[in-house]
Amino acid sequence: MMRKNSWLLLLLPLLASCGDGGRGESGLILPEFRDIRVKYPETFRDTTVVDDYFGKKVADPYRWLEDGSSEAAARWVQQQRSLTENYFSNIPYREAIRNRLAALWNYERYSAPMKRGNYYYIFKNDGLQNHDVLYRMASLDGPMEPVLNPNNFSPDGTASLGEYGFSKDGSLLAYQVSEGGSGWRTIFVRDLSTGGMLKDTVRWVKCSPVSWYRDGFFYSRYPEPRAGEGPSARNEFHQVYYHRVGTPQSEDELAYTDRRNPQRYASAEVTQDERFLILYTSESTSGNALYFRDLSTGDPFFTPVVETFDYDFTVVGNDQNALYVLTNHKAPKGRLIRISTLQPDVRYWQEVIPESADVLQEAYLFGRKIVAHYLHDASSQARVFSLDGAPGQSLKLPGMGAILDFSGRPDSSEVFYEFTALTQPPTVYRLGLNTMAQSVYKQPETGFDSRAYVVQQVKYKSYDGTMVPMFIVHRKGLKLDGARPTLLYGNGGFGIPVLPVFNPTGYMLFPVVLENDGVCALANIRGGGEFGKAWHEAGAKGRKQNTFDDFQAAAEYLIANNYTSPKKLAIHGASNGGLLVGACLAQRPDLYAVALPSTGVFDMLRYQKFTIGWAWADDYGASDNRAGFDYLMSYSPLHNIGREAYPATLITTAGHDGIVVPAHSFKFAAALQAHQQGNAPLLIRIEPGAGASTGKRIAQGADMLAFLFYNMKEGFWHPGGGE
Repeated sequence: MMRKNSWLLLLLPLLASCGDGGRGESGLILPEFRDIRVKYPETFRDTTVVDDYFGKKVADPYRWLEDGSSEAAARWVQQQRSLTENYFSNIPYREAIRNRLAALWNYERYSAPMKRGNYYYIFKNDGLQNHDVLYRMASLDGPMEPVLNPNNFSPDGTASLGEYGFSKDGSLLAYQVSEGGSGWRTIFVRDLSTGGMLKDTVRWVKCSPVSWYRDGFFYSRYPEPRAGEGPSARNEFHQVYYHRVGTPQSEDELAYTDRRNPQRYASAEVTQDERFLILYTSESTSGNALYFRDLSTGDPFFTPVVETFDYDFTVVGNDQNALYVLTNHKAPKGRLIRISTLQPDVRYWQEVIPESADVLQEAYLFGRKIVAHYLHDASSQARVFSLDGAPGQSLKLPGMGAILDFSGRPDSSEVFYEFTALTQPPTVYRLGLNTMAQSVYKQPETGFDSRAYVVQQVKYKSYDGTMVPMFIVHRKGLKLDGARPTLLYGNGGFGIPVLPVFNPTGYMLFPVVLENDGVCALANIRGGGEFGKAWHEAGAKGRKQNTFDDFQAAAEYLIANNYTSPKKLAIHGASNGGLLVGACLAQRPDLYAVALPSTGVFDMLRYQKFTIGWAWADDYGASDNRAGFDYLMSYSPLHNIGREAYPATLITTAGHDGIVVPAHSFKFAAALQAHQQGNAPLLIRIEPGAGASTGKRIAQGADMLAFLFYNMKEGFWHPGGGE
């Protein structure tokens, strides 16, 4: 919905019917476009660094940039920052875009409330706060009392809230704080009855939930790094501990360790009735082993259910001795099974909800019922079942979009969920499972007129004939003349579905492109999880080229169908999506005007040597074996840069990222700048810290958009005009 005082926006639905958008000129900034002079700093090439992969010599002249703490690397980073900042200082509408982004972000937004103890808890952001604040209410319409404000964690907003958990009676809250994007978390405990902080401090936590049991909680951690280890050092020997409130961390009890396999994850969660401790172990981002421990017996040993990593198993709840488990075992699109803790062998598993044509994305036990969240053609659907699997009603959703979260309890029929769409910010709905009656609980009012735009889903043919879906959104009545500034977004990795949500890029890029009579597209390419395990595996390891082919075919579809042209097409993706953009940029530099890879994995021969990169090998493969080396070398963005005319490229990263280390971006930027044969700028934007605060998102998003529009020779228009 719109803000009531945005009177200019009230005209947009009417003006949109005038064929070409009819924006008028009052808010248009149309600069004199010129090539901004870019002189790249000379980057030292160490020609002595050459690796031998199965008889093939591979040079790595920028390896010295992997040591981000060295003087030489720090000097290079500063030179690149100066170059990039000088470039942006010459774009006349940079601040206007930042102001428009700030206005779009500036609306109240809420999470789905959750009942803990005697209170409802809910996250709220007033608009431009760097982080959401946790509040509590005695009733759903009662006054909101602040409980935890992550905006006070650090002055600059770089510290953020991670995983958290409430004690069973709701009196204590344990929460993780991430500082500077390092990936390491510290757990603190707040007494919710007094509002005071306890002395408990638990450090060196990473990739871990916080799961309460009686007067303490289970968590996972790595050993404390040795002196001299840098932030990119490999993380090994993940272990599960139990911390009893009021005791020092040195007295925490070791609950699980695997000293024979250093490169495995281990995490533990307690069922809501505190009967069972569920243990998951894995070697990668997909596939896990499953164990449980009966906490009522005092037996410290775990009972194995599955000890291989071929399939995914997630315990969604329990009913006395029965565990309800979501899995893709013998069901690539997912099914729900019931496993007896008395007879956990596979011979005794019972199927509760069988596999269907749609992907069973999530399942919840609420009010003695099962709420199943499905993906149908990459959009959400939800159905309700009894505990024995008898189907009930389907949930009527507001349209084609995505459910972000369900919130409820096993003993209550009251459920909340968040729903969003490409042009609709998340709205919170309240649902009564017994009657299936639902109502809006919190609906945001934004400065973006969602009614002015149309969303369609198309299917296009990839290079091997596979049909791939894509969402396309633009202003109603927009003249599609093949010259529209267009932003194509994708990911295609780790079985993660890319869904039609309001802010898919994380930087509010779509709304600004749309307001400027542009087109935005979201491609559901192979490697993701939109269509289950088979769709994921079709874009993994030796078949990763399918992912890039799908994305490039999406770009060609947009051009062939008169949405845009190569001079007006931008591509964007982050993390694995950064790899996607980097690979497509290297393979088809002629197809795009602008590339925006964020925190990408660009060095595919060495990614596994940093932090938790080893865990990605199940998706990527590894250069440690001949087959893996061959296909990784064939598409690794860093190793496929040649002397070409590359499109305008803005690489974005943070100086301290504990997941995808910035060395990937440093080396890729150096290689691009050294090989560029055209005039388009190849820049890297290096955020001094890390963390996803609102202020940082606005600043980075504004630079990405300014870079996009300026290099497409597009003016910038926004409601109200001016800067």
